[in-house]
Amino acid sequence: MSRRSLFTAISLIGIGVVVGVIMMTSFSTNALEQLFAGDVTLGAGNPPAAAPPAVKLLNDQFATVAGAVTQSVVSISVKIDAKKSMRGMEGMEELFRRFGPFISPDGNGEEEPEQAPERDAAGSGVLLTADGYVVTNNHVVESAKEGGITVITTDKKEYKAQLVGRDPLTDLAVLKIKGQFTPAHMAQRSDIRIGEWVIAVGSPLGLQSTVTAGIVSALGRGIGIVGTNENTNERNRYAIENFIQTDAAINPGNSGGGLFNLNGSLIGINTAIASRSGVNAGYGFAIPVDMMRSVVLDIIDDGKIERGYIGVEITSVDEASAKAVGLPKVAGVNINKVVKGGAAEAAGIEVGDVILDVDGRQVKSSNELQSEIVLRRAGDKVNLKLWRDGREITKTVTLKAPNYQDVASNDAADQDSDTPDKNEPVSFKDLGFAVSPLSGEQKSSFGVDQGVYVNKVDRTGRMAERGLRSNTVILKADGKEVSSPSQLKKIIAAKSPGDGVMFVVKNGDGSKQAISVQVPES
Repeated sequence: MSRRSLFTAISLIGIGVVVGVIMMTSFSTNALEQLFAGDVTLGAGNPPAAAPPAVKLLNDQFATVAGAVTQSVVSISVKIDAKKSMRGMEGMEELFRRFGPFISPDGNGEEEPEQAPERDAAGSGVLLTADGYVVTNNHVVESAKEGGITVITTDKKEYKAQLVGRDPLTDLAVLKIKGQFTPAHMAQRSDIRIGEWVIAVGSPLGLQSTVTAGIVSALGRGIGIVGTNENTNERNRYAIENFIQTDAAINPGNSGGGLFNLNGSLIGINTAIASRSGVNAGYGFAIPVDMMRSVVLDIIDDGKIERGYIGVEITSVDEASAKAVGLPKVAGVNINKVVKGGAAEAAGIEVGDVILDVDGRQVKSSNELQSEIVLRRAGDKVNLKLWRDGREITKTVTLKAPNYQDVASNDAADQDSDTPDKNEPVSFKDLGFAVSPLSGEQKSSFGVDQGVYVNKVDRTGRMAERGLRSNTVILKADGKEVSSPSQLKKIIAAKSPGDGVMFVVKNGDGSKQAISVQVPES
């Protein structure tokens, strides 16, 4: 073959290849399938249930929000002392589990050996300012070694973080990293509604920028885990909970991450889950944005919290206590004790009063009251609408910083009295307690002129369930001063089954307590 013939053949082959490529790329998918698989066609020609425009818009909104808010959520890695992180777990792992540092490496929740090495723990956080302030949970960073906190942004960049301050009583902490970032937009408390769609964003189980969806299941939840002492598992009486409850999937590592609405606005900081397994099998709980905002601003201001307190011990009004004080509906907060020297005492608030609203905002539970007061500082004044003696009154209270030594105890000694019975004490078997006249020594000891001495309480009885203890003095019942066991018997006998009775009781430490109970069927 001549050189010209060879060149011509090669050129024709090249042209053929080019034409073949063009023809192949012009084929449809179905044509290619038919070419290589005969008459086989994969899949249907159209979707079986085309989404209407409204559903497509909702789907697009979820995707848009998820893409936007992940820029403001970070992962947090913490160098901790493994042994220290395990303290205080006993009794908590069965039902309520926090996320992050306290989960042991093998998942069994047991303490590490005495010489346990440092290890990494994980959590999440939310960027609140363009210059790098980050909010997270206190329990994520409380065991951190100095210089042991690292923040990882969604673009995988790592930043050494400074711990600005912590607040164990709300389980919040603030970190600072250097740089310029995209902060979250914060919703208003009034924007949060039960039933609205939300997304939870964080780094559960080490999976960064994970997004899950659900709804707001409830508001104002208190589950009793914040402020628990790591050594005794006793909860600090000043701890504050007013959680948003959600069914969006939340798992270990989500702690400190964000809960967002479909506007992409931050409504809460994910903090805890209700689960027997320690992973998502129930509901998650988030600290509301208004509480978070107040605490964070306080910490950024000077690294500490200047929180004000009313100086009372409280419980939510229930049916028994509402009936006992004549409230028209079950709402409000019972004042069971007034702290000596506290703000409430100075304002003339009494044991047995019921708080109905704070500065015009109705409070339906003790959690709601705490959530209102946490927004204020010591020295601020609040107007409390109270229910007393069957009518509404208003008291202005100047909040004080707490004196931890002067807080009244929750319980008096829970033991039966050895004091001999005098003048035939009266026993209230249906309610589970007995009283006797006060002796001169008892009057002197309790600092009272009248009342009846509680010398026995059935630990399984109704009054024990409501908080009555032996070795205390009943001063009032149903708003009437009590001077003898027989008088107390008449007051209770005058009530019908189902009626409520409120007792004012004085404890051995001098504090007063309000206890309400419904009269049972005889």
